Amino acid sequence: MTSILFICHGNICRSTMAQYVMEQLVRDAGRERDFLVDSAATSREEIGNDVHPGTRRKLAHEGVPCGHHRARQVTRADYATFDRLVIMDEENRRGLSRIIGADSEGKVTKLLDWTGESRDVADPWYTGDFDTTYRDVTTGCEALLAQLSRDGQTR
Repeated sequence: MTSILFICHGNICRSTMAQYVMEQLVRDAGRERDFLVDSAATSREEIGNDVHPGTRRKLAHEGVPCGHHRARQVTRADYATFDRLVIMDEENRRGLSRIIGADSEGKVTKLLDWTGESRDVADPWYTGDFDTTYRDVTTGCEALLAQLSRDGQTR
């Protein structure tokens, strides 16, 4: 089984969107037993809060189930637990490194790096544009799933 932890600043918008999109892609591929997917934050600002209403609305509009969620901060133990830690932007990389230290095993990647683009996932917290974020997240998750499947990285 391959475990993936999606990470953003607050764990209520982008990382939760990525979690639920990836879970849907995995279900659609009939690969539920091959993947464990979760999400977390680099900050403590939203701990305990549910998914942002804009994320919830966008996922519902796209037919992606969105469960109840309690934002949590990533921990040092998550680095040992998860095979992949997938961040949304460079600010997340800095926040994550303060928590886990060095990425000695090369587990940390930026979501859109999987698409061949080296840019950040649009942050709807600032823009209010959940459509662009959804497109970024979906494109990134599709590429991530395809690459992990090609590489046989599901165990």
